[in-house]
Amino acid sequence: MKKVLFFLTSLFSFSGSIFADGGPKPWQLGFRPPATSTMEKVVQFHDSFINPIIIAIALFVIGLMVYIIVRFSEKNNPKPTKTTHNTTLEVLWTAIPAIILIIIAIPAFKLLYYSHYNPNTEMTIKAIGNQWYWSYEYPDHGIAFDSNMLCGTKEECDEMSKETGKNHVRLLDVDEPLVLPVNKKIKVIATATDVIHSFSVSAFGIKIDGVPGRAQDTWFEILNEGTYYGQCSELCGMLHGFMPIKVKAVSDSEFDNWVQNKKAEAKKNEEIKKVEIIK
Repeated sequence: MKKVLFFLTSLFSFSGSIFADGGPKPWQLGFRPPATSTMEKVVQFHDSFINPIIIAIALFVIGLMVYIIVRFSEKNNPKPTKTTHNTTLEVLWTAIPAIILIIIAIPAFKLLYYSHYNPNTEMTIKAIGNQWYWSYEYPDHGIAFDSNMLCGTKEECDEMSKETGKNHVRLLDVDEPLVLPVNKKIKVIATATDVIHSFSVSAFGIKIDGVPGRAQDTWFEILNEGTYYGQCSELCGMLHGFMPIKVKAVSDSEFDNWVQNKKAEAKKNEEIKKVEIIK
C-alpha cells in the first residue's frame, strides 16, 4: 500500500523536495527538476507542447478504432463495402501528419539551436571518456584528475557509508566529483581515449558524445547549487554501466576555495613523486 501511495505521489507531484539531492528516487516518473535554462526549455517544450499533441492524437486514434469496430461490425455492416480507395481520405492522412510534424519541428529546431549555440562562456572544462571512468580537466585553472565510481552494490555502499559517515548512492557516487560554480556559462568539451563515450547529465539537458580523436562541445549554466548525477550514455564496453558523472554545483567562493585546495594537493603530490624518484 505504501508503494502504491508513493507511486501516485511521484506521478502527480513534481515538487523539488523529492529530488533534493539530485539523484533518482524509487518509483520516480517524469523529468528531474531542471538545473539549467536549457533543461527548463526542454521541460516546457515537452509538457506544454508535445504532451497535448500526443494526448490528442492518442484519443483521436482510440476513438477512430472504436468507431470502426462498431460501425463496420458484421451486425451493423452485413454487406462488406467494395471501396478500393478514397483520394480525399488519402490526401488528408498524408497532409495532416506532415503539418503536425512541421508544427513540432519549428520550436524543436529553435530549442536545438539554443542548446548547441555557444555564447560567450566564462570558463571551460574538458570531459575525457576512458574505459571505464572519466577524466576532467580545467584548462583555465590548471587542474586535472580522474573520477572513478565508488560502489557498485548496495552492500558496498552501505559498508562505505558506515566508514565515512556519508550517504553513498549506488552506481552514481564517485571519488572525485566535477565541481562547478553556479550562474556561470560553462563550455564543456567532450572527447575520448579509446571508444565512443557520451557525457550526459539529464538535469542539465545535455548529452554530448566523446569520440576518440575529436573534440565536441556544448554549454550550460547551472542555476541552483546542489548535487547532480549523470552517466555515460553510449554503450562503451563491459563496464559501461559503471561510468557515473557526479557534479557538485557550488557558489563562486566555494569554487575558488576548491580550486586552491586542488592546486595545493597537486603540488604536494608532485613533491612526493620527486622524493620517490630521488630515493
